[in-house]
Amino acid sequence: MAKKKKKKPPADAVEVRKQILRNRKLHHDFEVLDEWQCGLVLQGSEVKSLRNGDVQWADTHARLDHHGELWLYNLFIGIYKQASVHNHEPTRPRKLLLHKRELMRIGGALQTKGLTLVPKELYFYKGYAKISICLVRGKKHQDKRGDLKKRSEKREIDREIARRQRGR
Repeated sequence: MAKKKKKKPPADAVEVRKQILRNRKLHHDFEVLDEWQCGLVLQGSEVKSLRNGDVQWADTHARLDHHGELWLYNLFIGIYKQASVHNHEPTRPRKLLLHKRELMRIGGALQTKGLTLVPKELYFYKGYAKISICLVRGKKHQDKRGDLKKRSEKREIDREIARRQRGR
């Protein structure tokens, strides 16, 4: 029986998900408890700057306000120079879009002391800007050392297995 040929996407097919920015220190500094994908309410010049990759998150975090809406704070989106007078403020709070049920779940989880919302990834999905936020608890110094030790032990075991499979 003949093998099925894999279908190639057409040459003009659009990439479904395009990553803009990823939080590489998330798993090093925090213990991730839960994760949600959110939409972002943006202005046109902000979208243009995102497409150019002019974005940074140093101390970015999300908070629920007293109206039950989720807001993202300290996300720096650079000024789009061609927008002239219709530009945006680079670090303004941005509203995150989630279902009401998810917002209520987040609100209940944030009542626990020591938990916060931190962004994991910023990306375009089918042309829309999306952000993945995580409910996290900060790691202590000894937790970080334990993770490093486990990682190095796993690396040593994988090296030994690979060496034995090669027959040395």
